[in-house]
Amino acid sequence: MIASPVLHLTACRCQQFLQLCKLRVVSLIVFTAVIGMFLAVPGWPPLVPLLAATVGIALVAGAAAAFNCLVEQKIDAVMARTRARPLPRGEVNSTQTLLFSGLVGGAGMYLLNAYVNSLTAWLTLATFVGYAVIYTLILKPATPQNIVIGGASGAMPPVLGWAAVTGEVSSDALLLFLIIFVWTPPHFWALALYRRNEYAKAGLPMLPVTHGEKFTRLHILLYTIALTGVTLLPFVTGMSGVIYLVSAVLLDSVFLYYALRLYWRYSDALAKQAFRYSILYLSLLFAALLIDHYWLLRISAQAAA
Repeated sequence: MIASPVLHLTACRCQQFLQLCKLRVVSLIVFTAVIGMFLAVPGWPPLVPLLAATVGIALVAGAAAAFNCLVEQKIDAVMARTRARPLPRGEVNSTQTLLFSGLVGGAGMYLLNAYVNSLTAWLTLATFVGYAVIYTLILKPATPQNIVIGGASGAMPPVLGWAAVTGEVSSDALLLFLIIFVWTPPHFWALALYRRNEYAKAGLPMLPVTHGEKFTRLHILLYTIALTGVTLLPFVTGMSGVIYLVSAVLLDSVFLYYALRLYWRYSDALAKQAFRYSILYLSLLFAALLIDHYWLLRISAQAAA
């Protein structure tokens, strides 16, 4: 009878700390990192680095998200999208969040350094600093180009995955980085468009706030066109084959359709749809890379036989 309230309180506390980690964002980060691991090798990646890197990258990403929540708790409190987070609600305090971020991030760094390799550990640490410090503390409150510059940190996961199983960063890994780097602005600016009043209230210089909606819609279209070209590069360089090419063209066509509609006939509802599609787009694009990778390996094995 006594244990039940204690267990309930413990479960609630765990849930609050997990909310600090932004699990939906972290899941996409881990997904692209794991895809990077599988694309890096002909066959299956070694089990120990695969598991340790997956968990380690997830822990450091969660720590970075928690640190972001700590730094932005006052901003989160005035935005409808974020005011239900544990810090604005007073469910956890700043000291607890800082300790949690340090412990989780430290555990992730230990796994990467001890069971993966030092290159992956250092790159992951640089990614943490890039997101939690350079983007959150410096760029986000200072410039409407924050997401463009800061997008470099968000584009690192497949590079981390690649380095985890090969111990190096190749040109193919940098192509994966480039895809996410160019994808980030149209993805985030779609969100910023329909949340523009909240960002203005919070005093953040997001592009729709500083340069207006039409300027932002134009840049979403331009970046989406650039993304279409970038996503064809894996096929052009021979990294991927026809399965990926067809998938990329189809996915890019839908993304361009949304970007054109946003430019010509904007509505908040359409911006929400575009934002949600952009998440699905990246997931399916990387899944297509993985399927194509193993299809090409199968064709090569059959040819060799």
